Amino acid sequence: MLKKYLTDIATTTIQGDAREESYYPHLSNLIKSFSESIGRTKTHVTILPKKTEAGNPDFRIWDGQLNIVGYIEAKVPGANLDIIELSEQLKRYRDTFPNVILTDFYEFRLYRDGKLVEKTFIGRPFIAGKLKTYPPVENENAFLNLFDKFFSFSLPKVFSAETLAIELAKRTRFLKEEVIHQELEDEENDSNQVIGFYDAFHKYLIAGLTKADFADLYAQTITYGLFAARTRTEGEFSRRLAYNFIPPTIGILKDVFQFISLGTLPEQMEVIIDDIAAVLNAADISNILQDFYKKGKGQDPIIHFYETFLNKYDPKTREQRGVYYTPEPVVNYIVHSLNEVLKTDFDKTDGFANTDVTVLDPAGGTLTFLAQTAKFAIEDFTAKYGEGNRAMFIKDHILKNFYAFELMMAPYAIAHLKMSFLLDEYGYKMKDTDRFKLYLTNTLEIEDLEQTRIPGMSSLSEESKQAALVKRKQPILVIMGNPPYSIASYNKSDFIEEIMDLYKEDVRDEKLIGVLHDDYAKFIRFCHWKIDQAGKGIMGLITKNTYINTSAFKGLRKKLLESFDKVYIFNLHGKLYEKTPDGGKDQNVFDIRVGTSIIFAAKTGEKVNKDFGKLFYAEIFGDRDYKYDFLEKHTISNTQWENLKIDTKYFFFEKKKFNEEELYSRSLLIQK
Repeated sequence: MLKKYLTDIATTTIQGDAREESYYPHLSNLIKSFSESIGRTKTHVTILPKKTEAGNPDFRIWDGQLNIVGYIEAKVPGANLDIIELSEQLKRYRDTFPNVILTDFYEFRLYRDGKLVEKTFIGRPFIAGKLKTYPPVENENAFLNLFDKFFSFSLPKVFSAETLAIELAKRTRFLKEEVIHQELEDEENDSNQVIGFYDAFHKYLIAGLTKADFADLYAQTITYGLFAARTRTEGEFSRRLAYNFIPPTIGILKDVFQFISLGTLPEQMEVIIDDIAAVLNAADISNILQDFYKKGKGQDPIIHFYETFLNKYDPKTREQRGVYYTPEPVVNYIVHSLNEVLKTDFDKTDGFANTDVTVLDPAGGTLTFLAQTAKFAIEDFTAKYGEGNRAMFIKDHILKNFYAFELMMAPYAIAHLKMSFLLDEYGYKMKDTDRFKLYLTNTLEIEDLEQTRIPGMSSLSEESKQAALVKRKQPILVIMGNPPYSIASYNKSDFIEEIMDLYKEDVRDEKLIGVLHDDYAKFIRFCHWKIDQAGKGIMGLITKNTYINTSAFKGLRKKLLESFDKVYIFNLHGKLYEKTPDGGKDQNVFDIRVGTSIIFAAKTGEKVNKDFGKLFYAEIFGDRDYKYDFLEKHTISNTQWENLKIDTKYFFFEKKKFNEEELYSRSLLIQK
């Protein structure tokens, strides 16, 4: 076997006009011969086209079933593998693929999980290159051992949520950086569907979407779509089977996978997506979800999985977009408090379980808030009325009156999965005609999208149309969530810019207006606008706390007090380097540097004070565990609030001392 291989290699070299690709058939034949010698008669070798040096490895080896054995990267005979081993290209391969061989057709180096575990050579390339003769076989046993080890590789079935997220993140990053980018640069190819998808998302969903941003969005969508499909199958799983397991009600994801699963993919793209599917096929997904979701006593694997994935995949993007897992104590405090306010201020005796209560999370993410709210409402309903009508309650209330918006495809996909699991836990199996009313849309854009004719993307405009109806016409009683924090906001639609003008009326210095462009301020304005449209409602949000005392937000504070009967500010502090009043350690409830606060604003439509509503303030200092413990044990009803006197000059949302105000007012104004 090796003698014939070396003879073929040498013959090609002696001809004098060989390129690297000229040797590929010989190595492919060697791989097949070896696999047959160890009883693997169905092994399949794919030789990949070389678009650029940044693409996939040259060879992909399958076991003939649905499992990828590994990859081989080949270089010209006599290449210096010591140098190539340290190259960025090979580093990417080693970081991404757990079973890789690097070879110059004579020397073979095997890498497992990025580390060199074995190497040998079977001949000397200079004999064919310079002496023009056939080299003898050397180190035959070492070669056979190396290839045997290569073929014995299989992906582990015992993944934790964290290790699975890490493996998927590595491959998704490779898909984004090395494969999708190549397709997006190939604009001259009229049949390039990846460009078509980019054009659709750019035109119909996210104005200003760059190709780099789309590559990120699209890569995550593919991985989470595969993940969602994998959770619905108990048998063997592959990219081509994924389409069958994506619910038709998640139309956009279904459209994407019509191409991914059933279409003709570019071969470079097909390889890495198949590899992602192979990881999911090997993983025992049901055990991972069961151990965490059903036995974890509050630990939500969907959320933690997404956060772990995003941290490994691209932590900078995570921070830039303000994507942070909202801790359960924060969610519980807000949800339980809103439930109490519904009962006390809005005469909803069953709180969230009242079937006429509508709820919206305008920055849904993985639906942390709405999942907890739905769970709370279902349990409350069951406790009061029994299990007999629980399924009907879920169908006629949870699936009818709970709404959410999300802009990013990855959390959108995983959130639909999350709600399916949650409702299944309460005995409600979602049918193909059911869907949770989470829409892929830009919350801060209200215009309808025209019907797109781009193949496979018809659901984009339909999804947008449904979301626009909710934004414009659907009265919402409760709005809650954790909107994104991003001072460099991408959200600059005519709609949001127009309604933000309300908060700018009281800002005299144009230089200060810039901070009002932070996404979280725009989301507060959207919630404010939405409740004003309905004439009544309550919002409960956790955001940055910069608006409570910064002069640029004076207009925001004033307008909220003009609109709402009651405004509650719970300052959680946690700004970087901030101390407790006695000089102790103060921590944030998130892993971020800016302080946060919770706002509740209730508008019953029957405000007694025609000028301003009542303002209540509370604050907490201390380490994170102390704050979590407090939030778990308290709600709005037993938090110690101070009813603040409204200062009509500054409208601060915190307690201020103005002992030296007269002296301050007499001081000279310092200007540049």
